[in-house]
Amino acid sequence: MTEALPTRNAEDWRYADLAALAPLWPLADAEVVTVAAGGDYARTIVQSDGGVTRLTLVLESKAVAAVYILNAGGTYGRVEVDVTLHDGADFTLGGVQVAGAAQTMEVITTVTHAGPNAASRQMVRSVAGAAGVVSYLGKVRVERGADGTDGVQSVRAMLLDRSGQANARPELEIYADDVKCAHGCAVGELDANGLFYLAARGLGPAEAKALMLQAFIAEAFDGAGDEENLRVLAQARLEAVL
Repeated sequence: MTEALPTRNAEDWRYADLAALAPLWPLADAEVVTVAAGGDYARTIVQSDGGVTRLTLVLESKAVAAVYILNAGGTYGRVEVDVTLHDGADFTLGGVQVAGAAQTMEVITTVTHAGPNAASRQMVRSVAGAAGVVSYLGKVRVERGADGTDGVQSVRAMLLDRSGQANARPELEIYADDVKCAHGCAVGELDANGLFYLAARGLGPAEAKALMLQAFIAEAFDGAGDEENLRVLAQARLEAVL
């Protein structure tokens, strides 16, 4: 039997463009990658044509993994990352989303700390232009016995137009003691004083906005092997939605 298309009653699909999802349904199984004990893994995901990308990572003892995402193309773009960390593993995620008119972009993450002394860092920066929708739904789960966990989520979104929409749901689910877990979330607009400052120094409105947005997203790609290329691609997309 074909799996039914989700509805907005399903938490992970609450903000999805279900009409755009329908031709893609049912989704292919996620790619599964196991990083061996002490191993190192890096992955860059550039979603420029729409569609759904699904990645499942299992980090064995003291493994290190980093995933960088640029989600910025097509009518509907969704990137799902599911990570399980065992003893002493380390995970970094840096993501940027850009949505213009009639576009919906989503990043969905589930990070499970299954062993002690593991660390995870997630930073997602999203930009919504006129009638664009950007969403981040992220859960950090700390299982029993995963003492010494250090988990951080930093989620920020910028609205370029009042018709844009930004949704965020950073979530912590903790069943262990002696852990450090934090999340922060903010949605705002470009700073008017900053734009005035740049205009006073001869920059046009579009150029000033592009410069401020470049600074806004830049840190999400820190440490990526192809950091410069990611920033160039993101900046081109940002300029297209200004």
